[in-house]
Amino acid sequence: MVNLPLAFERYRSELSEELRSIIGEDSSPFYQMMRYHLGWLDRDGYPQEGMGGKMLRPTLCLLTCEAVGGGYHLAIPAACAVELVHNFTLIHDDIEDDSLERRHRPTLWSIWGKPQAINAGDGMYAVAHLAMLRTKGVSQEKVTRANLLLDEACLRLCEGQYLDIHYEGRLDISIEDYLEMVRRKTAALFECSTHIGAILGTEDESLVERFRCFGERIGLAYQIRDDVLGIWGEKRAKDTDIRKRKKTLPVVYALERARGAEREKLLEIYRQEVINEGDAKEVIRILSQLGAEGYAQEMAGNYYQEALSELEMANLPPKACEELMEVTDFLVKREH
Repeated sequence: MVNLPLAFERYRSELSEELRSIIGEDSSPFYQMMRYHLGWLDRDGYPQEGMGGKMLRPTLCLLTCEAVGGGYHLAIPAACAVELVHNFTLIHDDIEDDSLERRHRPTLWSIWGKPQAINAGDGMYAVAHLAMLRTKGVSQEKVTRANLLLDEACLRLCEGQYLDIHYEGRLDISIEDYLEMVRRKTAALFECSTHIGAILGTEDESLVERFRCFGERIGLAYQIRDDVLGIWGEKRAKDTDIRKRKKTLPVVYALERARGAEREKLLEIYRQEVINEGDAKEVIRILSQLGAEGYAQEMAGNYYQEALSELEMANLPPKACEELMEVTDFLVKREH
């Protein structure tokens, strides 16, 4: 069981209630698939508790809105829109990666097939935009701006996913290439979450910009930490990303850094059509020998410090700053 910071529990009930209201009560299998993916139902349509996601991004959105002086209720529909976009990408990501499991359950496509899963994902994307239009208590200009940011983030997510898939077949990926991918695939939605939260909570554009930067830095640190946990974490399948040829930061670093026999071995393994368990273990051995874990941890730490610097310069109320720092610590230093 993951011990989440208290801020996650404070908002969870209202976020869940709004999400259920957005999805509605239509009992058709189309919406049942969405409810299954969100963890509300089992595969037979019976209610299920405790199988949803952590709601990291919507929590950041609401925390930001409060931190800059707004009432968090203003941002609940927008936060739900961000969460639905995130889940739309997960449905499609599982299809593209042929993943059979998500959150310890069979993936949507593995039960209902890829065509229907694609359709359910597309539906969730549309529902996310309808969710944003439920925003009340702020100007129409702000709602339009928030919707624009969400659309821009969606496009960047798709660009990042393209790069992620494209890089699987390449061995000449640089660290800069990797960072460009992650800025799109992961950081874009974190950035969008805090950016929208700030827009809905304040008229101070300097604060809005600080929180945009804050979200981006968190997203970068979060993904790098995820890369590390995917290889060295205790509760993760340690070779999944390697066997899928994902160009995570430790792998990219090793491909750049390795020389002689180590480099030849890495290239030999990654040129194979199938990377088996033994090959994956050899890759992990080489990564460890080259210090790839330490390098990745240091880079994540640098982005973490940059995120904290944005908070310090924002001159927030002590409680708001403390909560945001606690959430940032969790995202960047989590163990799974």
